[in-house]
Order: sequence, then C-alpha cells, then structure tokens
Amino acid sequence: MECVFGMVGKGFALVVADTSAVNSILVHKSNEDKIMVLDSHKLMGASGEAGDRAQFTEYVQKNVALYQYRNGIPLTTKAAANFMRGELATALRKNPYMVNIVLAGHDKETGPSLYFIDYIATLHKVDKAAFGYGSYFALSMMDRHYHPNMTVDEAVKLADQCIEEIRSRLVVAPQNFVIKIVDKDGAREHSWRRTTKD
Repeated sequence: MECVFGMVGKGFALVVADTSAVNSILVHKSNEDKIMVLDSHKLMGASGEAGDRAQFTEYVQKNVALYQYRNGIPLTTKAAANFMRGELATALRKNPYMVNIVLAGHDKETGPSLYFIDYIATLHKVDKAAFGYGSYFALSMMDRHYHPNMTVDEAVKLADQCIEEIRSRLVVAPQNFVIKIVDKDGAREHSWRRTTKD
C-alpha cells in the first residue's frame, strides 16, 4: 500500500512518501525514508519492491555522485531523469527493476522541476505526480487544489490534505509520511506526519 507523490510550486518542488516497509500482510517497520537525497539539489522518491527500490536508488545516487566527481559539475535534474530512464530501459530487457520514481530538483537555469519515471521506463516532466494505491486519492486532491504558483505553506497544506484522504479512504493505509523540499537553498527534510510510534 505504498504511496509517493510530489508537486512543483513557485521556486520549489516537494516530495511526500509513506514510511512503511511491508511484505504481504506484515509491517516490518514504519519509519523507512523512501525519499533519497541524490545531491545538494535533487530528491528521488521511490516506490516498489523493497530490494529493487533500495538497489536502484543507491545505484543512481552513486552514479550521480561519480559523474559530479569526474566532471566537476553536477547533472541537471533533466539529465539525471534521462539517466534513470536509460538504466530502467536497459534493465527492462534483462532483469527489470520494479521501482517507480518521482524525481524533484532545482537547477539555477531552469528552476524547480518534477519528473515521473515508472518501472517500464516511461519519463515525463510534470507539475504533479503520484505512485501507489494512494495515488488515486492524491492525484484527485491535487487536480482539484493544485496551482503552479503555490507557496511552500500552500503545498504542505495540500500534501496534508492528500495524506488525510489516503489515511481515511484506504483500508490498509500507511500511517506515517515524510515530506521533503528542494529549492534554490538545496534539498532538505521538511517534516514527518506520524500517527504511530516507530
């Protein structure tokens, strides 16, 4: 019952993910951070099989760091998204990763951006995106209340509305969520939304 979603506002991008590690009917932990900081100005929210998610996100993080180390400049958000798409497309014909990505970043030239990348290597630049069972409710809330010039406070309020909708509408809903933001000042954790103890 995973859920990852994100949106772009005025000068920033926001990513929200549940923090549940589940297998079938078992909850292994409720504090797993599924939003990885790729570099100083990029966030990657991931959903999918736990092993694939961990392996692919760490692989991408290390390769983004390697590129910056070798070339002296970081990848742009668009370049990082295309790198991920290429890796997923290559793996699709060998041993596919069952992982879906919401990539958020902020570049000096282009500002904030958000990319939707699914397990079959579909890539789209979007204003809002969601994966998982909670996406049905998060997307409907964002369709109704999202606008491109949102402030951070408005976006966090909308994220909270999405979280409440997910909690109230899904039979087996994740209870804890983490919210992270990336803007000109960098990628950082904004807050946690908890209803259960870790």
